[in-house]
This record gives sequence, C-alpha cells and structure tokens, in this order.
Amino acid sequence: MTTPRIPTGTFKDLGPVNWVLCRVLSKVAGTPDAHLFSTLALNKGLFRGWLFYSGRLMPGGRISKKETELVINRVAHLRGCGYEQDHHSRIGRRFGVTKELLAQVKEGPESTGLSPRYRTILGATDELLETKNLSDGTWSALSGEFDRRQLIEFLLLVSQYDGLATTIDTLRIERDF
Repeated sequence: MTTPRIPTGTFKDLGPVNWVLCRVLSKVAGTPDAHLFSTLALNKGLFRGWLFYSGRLMPGGRISKKETELVINRVAHLRGCGYEQDHHSRIGRRFGVTKELLAQVKEGPESTGLSPRYRTILGATDELLETKNLSDGTWSALSGEFDRRQLIEFLLLVSQYDGLATTIDTLRIERDF
C-alpha cells in the first residue's frame, strides 16, 4: 500500500459545507470516510461543481443506471482502478449488475452470453479508452443503441471515469473497503 499524496481533509480543512457533503456521501457509500470525496473536497468549490457534474452523469443521466454501471465498471477494470471497482461493483448490484454480468463486463465485449446491445456499449467503451476516439463503424453501431443526447452522455461518462481513475491513481487515494 502506498501513502496518499494528499491526506484526506478534516473538518477544518474542508469547511462545514464540504464536511457535511462528505459525511452524507460516505454514508451513502457505506463507509465511515469515502476517501475520494474527503480528498477532492479540499478543493472547496471545484469539489461541489464536480459533484454536480458527476451526479448528472450518474445517477442522473439519460443512459439507464444499469448500463451506466456497466460502462463505469469496464473503465475501472481496464484502468485497474480498485477504488472505482470497489464502489461501482456494489452500486451496480443495486441496478441489476449481477456477479455473472460483472464477470462478463470484465471479460469484455466478446464475453459469451452478452446481449448485442451490451457488446456494442462495452466495445465502444474499450475503443474510446484505447484510441480516444470512435471509428465510424463503432459510432454507427452505438447510434443504433443511443439517441443523440445519450451519445454525448456516453462520451462524457467514459471520459469522466477515465479521468477520475487517473486522479485516484495519481493522488494514491486509499481504498475504502
């Protein structure tokens, strides 16, 4: 285990608003201190803006919560981000991501038993992470599954959790579980 580069914040560090937000978010996450939140909250207003943006993607997005969790879990797996994997394997279960489906997500779009829709979504996730773009063929396939607003949301969702994995890994935020 490596030492976090920036320790989690205390009440004094975070201020009353961010402290309360962190306590509530930690309770929802089922942990005494969700280290991600109590670290990012050190950046006061940016933290609250990030929470609003993140909440619009998950759980407030137009893509189903189950499919959102499939994408997040695939990003977390490909990025090797244990923190994201811990939280989103649990959150995914709330929305129907069974252990079997999670294993298929980790195996990837060619996993036996995945629906064509899930293959398309996971394949697009893989391609976007690998190339930072989508080929015309992948875009066309994804367009058959999502409307325009969901397509935009999908791109932001993948990039949000890819960037979050980078932040978690670089700051060496310790896992909560």
